[in-house]
Amino acid sequence: MRVAGFGFRQTASLASLRDALAAAGGAKDIDALATVAQKAASPALLALAEEMRLPIHALDAETLAHISTPTHSHRAMARYGTGSVAEASALAAAGTGAYLLTPRATSADGMAMAAIAERNTP
Repeated sequence: MRVAGFGFRQTASLASLRDALAAAGGAKDIDALATVAQKAASPALLALAEEMRLPIHALDAETLAHISTPTHSHRAMARYGTGSVAEASALAAAGTGAYLLTPRATSADGMAMAAIAERNTP
């Protein structure tokens, strides 16, 4: 299972999310998208999910707060208790035993971050 996790500003566009995903490794073999629950109904994320025909996993901030991430944003730490919403969302949604394929990547406009996590399933 492969999940793309996203962290983004409210004004992030569909193009920002696409760009962040491409920078993180692309959409190939992605099974789901994930982000913190407060952002799951974002029009840009909903549009990306529809375009890719994928579900969105909306995760509680409390769940993300317990996930250690390789990158650390002071803003994400202060607001959500984790160093990276994108990385923590991807890991949490992919499930126990998941690992990041790469650290989060940022869109060219700086409005969105994406990370891809994978969990091998038997």
